[in-house]
Amino acid sequence: MCGKYGATLCTSQRWLDFQGDSSNGLAPLEIDFQLVPANHAVGEGIVPHNSKTWRCGNAVSADGEPCSCLDCAESCPQILAPMPQPPPFKVGSLDGVLFVCCLLFCLLTVLFGAFLVWRCVSRSSQASGEGRQRPRDQLTRSERLSQATHHILGEMFRRWGTMVASHPVSVILVSAVVVVGLSCGMVFIQLTTDPVELWSSPDSQARQEKDFYDQNFGPFFRTNQVILTAKGLPSYTYDSLLLGKKNFSGILSIAVLLDLLELQTRLQEIEVWSEKDGRNVTLKDVCYAPLNPNNASATDCCVNSLAQYFQNNRTHLEMTASQTQGGQTGMVDWRDHFLYCVNSPLSFKDITNLQLSCMADYGAPVFPFLAVGGYTGEDYSEAQALILTFSLNNYPRGDPRYAWVMLWEQRFLQVVEEFQRARAHTYTIAYMAERSLEDEINRTTAEDIPIFAISYLVIFLYIALALGEYSSCRRILVDSKVTLGLGGVLVVLGAVFSSMGFYAYVGLPSSLIILEVVPFLVLAVGADNIFIFVLEYQRSVREPGERREQHIGRVLGTVAPSMLLCSFSESTCFFLGSLTQMPAVRTFALNAALAVLFDFLLQMSMFVALVSLDARRQEAACLDLCCCHRLSKPGCPVRSEGLLRPFMRRIYTPVLLNQAVRALVMLLFLFMFCAGIYLALQVPVGLDQELAMPKDSYMVQYFQYLNQYFMVGLPTYFVTTGGYNFSTGPGMNGVCSSAGCDNNSLTQKIQYATSFPNVSYLAIPASSWVDDFIDWLNPLSRCCRISSGDGQFCPSTNTTTSCSLSCMRNLSEVIRPSVEQFNHFLPWFLHDMPNLNCPKGGLGAYDTAVKLGPNGEIQASRFMAYHMPLTNSQEYTAALRAARALATNITNSMRRVPGTDPSFRVFPYTVTYVFYEQYLTIVSEGLFNLGLCLVPTFAVCCVLLGMDLRSGLINLLTIVMILVDTVGAMTLWGINYNAISLINLVTAVGISVEFVSHLTRAFAVSTQPTRLERAKEATVNMGSAVFAGVAMTNLPGIVVLAFAKAQLIQIFFFRLNLLITLLGLLHGLVFLPVLLSYFGPSASPATALAKAPQPEPEKRSPDGSLTVRNPSFQDKEGDPATASHHL
Repeated sequence: MCGKYGATLCTSQRWLDFQGDSSNGLAPLEIDFQLVPANHAVGEGIVPHNSKTWRCGNAVSADGEPCSCLDCAESCPQILAPMPQPPPFKVGSLDGVLFVCCLLFCLLTVLFGAFLVWRCVSRSSQASGEGRQRPRDQLTRSERLSQATHHILGEMFRRWGTMVASHPVSVILVSAVVVVGLSCGMVFIQLTTDPVELWSSPDSQARQEKDFYDQNFGPFFRTNQVILTAKGLPSYTYDSLLLGKKNFSGILSIAVLLDLLELQTRLQEIEVWSEKDGRNVTLKDVCYAPLNPNNASATDCCVNSLAQYFQNNRTHLEMTASQTQGGQTGMVDWRDHFLYCVNSPLSFKDITNLQLSCMADYGAPVFPFLAVGGYTGEDYSEAQALILTFSLNNYPRGDPRYAWVMLWEQRFLQVVEEFQRARAHTYTIAYMAERSLEDEINRTTAEDIPIFAISYLVIFLYIALALGEYSSCRRILVDSKVTLGLGGVLVVLGAVFSSMGFYAYVGLPSSLIILEVVPFLVLAVGADNIFIFVLEYQRSVREPGERREQHIGRVLGTVAPSMLLCSFSESTCFFLGSLTQMPAVRTFALNAALAVLFDFLLQMSMFVALVSLDARRQEAACLDLCCCHRLSKPGCPVRSEGLLRPFMRRIYTPVLLNQAVRALVMLLFLFMFCAGIYLALQVPVGLDQELAMPKDSYMVQYFQYLNQYFMVGLPTYFVTTGGYNFSTGPGMNGVCSSAGCDNNSLTQKIQYATSFPNVSYLAIPASSWVDDFIDWLNPLSRCCRISSGDGQFCPSTNTTTSCSLSCMRNLSEVIRPSVEQFNHFLPWFLHDMPNLNCPKGGLGAYDTAVKLGPNGEIQASRFMAYHMPLTNSQEYTAALRAARALATNITNSMRRVPGTDPSFRVFPYTVTYVFYEQYLTIVSEGLFNLGLCLVPTFAVCCVLLGMDLRSGLINLLTIVMILVDTVGAMTLWGINYNAISLINLVTAVGISVEFVSHLTRAFAVSTQPTRLERAKEATVNMGSAVFAGVAMTNLPGIVVLAFAKAQLIQIFFFRLNLLITLLGLLHGLVFLPVLLSYFGPSASPATALAKAPQPEPEKRSPDGSLTVRNPSFQDKEGDPATASHHL
């Protein structure tokens, strides 16, 4: 309305000058308006026009309406500022959460100190009764239950192990048939790569809203974008004839614009051959053409750039003209046209003598924030970047035209890359296509496959080498366990493939994250069980008269209950974790649960059989990997404990369980726990887009430029569902923002929200088809006219006398059509192409914004606004939360309009909401999932240890501490909390069970008299196996992932899994033995009685002392064969 000056610089004189300027395309002749001050003498014969004027906030007549708030700030009601955010919790100047955590640490320290004092005072009485055995008839019911549980499980697994070891070939064949049969299901596997399907539940609010939007308005178009900046071009000052001196950045020069036009022309002329269809695919075949969607030409395609202000015409761009303004004559060029268009982008002709349109060649306006970036305020001439955007139709993946789009976008990337290489010395170019994100993820996944392969190879080599017992150089090839290690790894992989094949049979889709995470998890579980079983077999001495198969069965009866405890806990944990609504987490949990279960079953069958065959080979002195060849002089095998177990017994355990060290360990881990709580509350929530890209991806620079140069955020649509009557007067007033509309209408409330962008995250108010429809009906606009001959619609371009009849004949100040008029004229409006005579035509802007039913009723409509620039996950999530709150407020207001269906609602939609919705609830959902996972670890531990509540609680407490410390360490190492983190944390529960439960059970079944002795025995016997099995299996494989190219793998697989493994190791082998030595359950008298050996007949030694043989007592080297007790 103010021409070149725009709304910001508009004054009364400038407004009148624009109205009287014939170059505006509306004034029939030049009119020179001169404002005369009151009481100012004018020339003779001149009478100043002194008609009454009204302020925009005042009505012209008693029954009239003032201008709307959208057009007149004076009409806006008093808008209360949003409630400020509550101040952060502080205690004095100290962070409140930090203060509470410090207080908690002090409280726990005092309680622990009090416990030590009480323990010291009551040591004598406690020591005298802790290890005392009672007769069987004095055992409590719980003690008998505990002993019975251990006995039944041990006996069951002993018999099973003996049977399997006696028929190894048959068991292996049956197991292999089952594994192969289940694994064959992988031919039906469906890999989900669509991020929407991975991270958004079909039942989620955002997903249902997306489906509603897509069904009624079609999918959001595909974006292909270039952001161009210049290197070292100096800024300059341009003295505009129209606007005076204006600063121009170096990128706004004719040479740069011509290069931009050259790139744009190359892209518009792309032709790519489609082998499948036998034809060339061009831009017009795939582009979004809002004004001519059914028969688009190249100039109908939606391409937004600064060059569109000149209709992509080099001649227009290089035009100059002489012009006189305010008595001064000078030259105008492209810069004057640019300054005019950024202030009046909807103008069909500028006010310079260039007389160029600001509209794009496809007939729509190009708003300045879509053409330039990196400016301050509205100083568009100081922009630091040029933006070029191609919008393509978003066809469904099953549509044949989807392949055309993918081909065109592929060529688009190639052309931009070629241009970038050719102009690398002049420009810096960031670019992307809609397919880029998926392409780059797939590329890095393929490139990182060798990394995962190397990781698994390292794990296999470690298992194969570490399982061997090397007694002499001559027997190395006999005592090595390469074949057994390979068999163990194949058992684990067989469990993983069987799980995936089973779910493929039942139609459950899988994902790449399952292929990457589940094998690691099952390897950790499986390797631990492998080491526990094999090392126990190697340490165990065969009893007199015992066959090899019976020996294997006896060892299995000893260790299998612990393996059952861990595997059943983990499997139940993951099955419960699958109750989540997040698809990726749910499918991961289901696959992990079944894989762990299959792994346990295969280890109890196939791996036991492999151990039996390997033991037979070793005893026959046959070479590993070449069992047909045996040593001629094998020599006698010498049982060796290796290096780890003696180290644990002689050095590690005595130091760790030293009285002073134990107290320090408790205090250290209590401090870590309290610090972990504080840090866990500071962990950022979300996943920034650039982290999904490798560091060498062109998309990384694009995301950086997007955040740096884009001055407006994504478009967001406020969508109305069916059930609202737009055709009535109150219905229109509840939506529109022009004169006579409600102050709390839909568009008015969005306008109010843009006044507080830091709260609403909205920057630009919504465009309203209702307002433009009312303006289009206005007889003064001459847009809606009816042919007097046939009563049909006459477009504004028809100037015949037969089209002189206006649709609306009343000239009241507030125009509102009747219900019949509304329903009759609305389709005309939606299909009327805007032009110079009638810029309010709805084709292109609104024809897809209103969904009409078969009877003309409005089933859905949308109102487009713009977010402020959003740069990270936290801002995207906050924007979604604010938009939903605003939509709920609008819904409540519109439901009060008479005739509105109670189910009617308004919701916000943009393409990113479906990804960021998870972060609204991911904290509570994560706590729920992890809580569900912790329940079975406690319950199963209690049940399988014979209702041992104390052991279950200690197990639970240690795992909780591992999780808390892991989340706290995520804050320190820059790992955000998101769905991928949640998957790894669920995995952490399973791995923590391995670190903790074996040791807890070993302590519970130990018959040593005191807690300290039982903690020592459990740490030596089981701690060494846990260290060799879980920690040393995970660590080499995890370290290899540090060399992956994908940042997601480096951060969420290398860093996070390293934290989980190291913290699990520290808690399992440092904190847990100390905790058990203080608070572990007392020795079970029932277990002690059951395991008590019968003393051999007493013998008198030569010196007359009495010697009693009892294997329960060991010498300092742990050899029961030489143990004796002299009385």
